[in-house]
Amino acid sequence: MQDSVTVRMAAPAEQIWGLVSDITNTGRFSPETFAAEWLGGATEPAVGVKFRGHVNRNGWGLKYWTVCRIIACEPGREFAFTVFGPGGVQVNTWRYQFEPVDGGTDVTESFQLHANPVLRGYWLLAGRARRKTNVNGMRETLNRIKAVVEE
Repeated sequence: MQDSVTVRMAAPAEQIWGLVSDITNTGRFSPETFAAEWLGGATEPAVGVKFRGHVNRNGWGLKYWTVCRIIACEPGREFAFTVFGPGGVQVNTWRYQFEPVDGGTDVTESFQLHANPVLRGYWLLAGRARRKTNVNGMRETLNRIKAVVEE
């Protein structure tokens, strides 16, 4: 119920982190989440800050929004948030990790579905297809970021 993708980018970790952690950029990079906005008066990332993500699931028209809460926010190192479903149930966690390397940064995006009976059932029924969609989406997101930071 998890996976990750890593892409090397010829840019400093802090620059890439700045793009990723500003959730108003989400629609620019994600193939499924087309917009996001800060909640509760927030204007920048910090642990505990909430935002709303607007999703076009699988790109075929099922549109909805989710509330997310930032759980890791370390400039140039890590940015992560948990997505909440109906009733405040934790659905999954998305994480970006930044590893400086010669000439740039290895950026890893990952997801991990939270363990509960409903999500386990979902994963048994649709997990293979959803994992493929998520992996392809993470690769597309990271390559879009790469294109911007390497301009």
